[in-house]
Amino acid sequence: MDQPPRPEPEGRMSVSFWVRARRGDFALDAAFETSGKAIALVGPSGAGKTTLLQGLAGLIPAEEVRLTVDDRTLVDTAMGLAPPAHQRGLGYVFQDGRLFPHLSVGGNVAFGTRWAADPMTVAEALKLVDLEGFQHRRPTSLSGGEARRVAIARALLPRPRLLLLDEPFAGLDDGRRQALIAWLVKLRDTVKTPMIVVSHDDRDVAALAETVLTLDRGRPI
Repeated sequence: MDQPPRPEPEGRMSVSFWVRARRGDFALDAAFETSGKAIALVGPSGAGKTTLLQGLAGLIPAEEVRLTVDDRTLVDTAMGLAPPAHQRGLGYVFQDGRLFPHLSVGGNVAFGTRWAADPMTVAEALKLVDLEGFQHRRPTSLSGGEARRVAIARALLPRPRLLLLDEPFAGLDDGRRQALIAWLVKLRDTVKTPMIVVSHDDRDVAALAETVLTLDRGRPI
């Protein structure tokens, strides 16, 4: 039987993180402590926003990472808590979605169950993103906005403690972007999982985010 989405907790959720990493000549050293269920990470191109997300997720080598969500520490490399990416309890949505073209929508979403201890069903995840009945569709038949929502469903399926979205609105026309923003607002108000969203567009940030964090040249401002 499908389970309903987890109820929204009382109050604002706290999120604190610190990432120190180097990629070539670029050095990132950014720490933030904030609250809210939709946190926007903004800044100019090359500021280190994607590097920060990937460092949190364990997708790139980092010198030091610390991440706490609602007083639960998920990563603290200084204390020896440095699980691999698939054990960090994070959902990651890449800018291009990265759906597997040889798999159906259901197959793409189910890919998120591989390391999950208590995953949703595929049907539950697709219901959360308002794509019920899409299980047997192919990625090539989806609009840009639908493809992003499938990628988000895949990230939500393992019931992550934090959702990281890297430029989810990039490449969408205005209509599809507005539809995706409206849907993310609905998701923000429905599920327990807080999200960090990278965006370059002030309109997107104003519509979605409860908190805005700014990064420039690898440092918070």
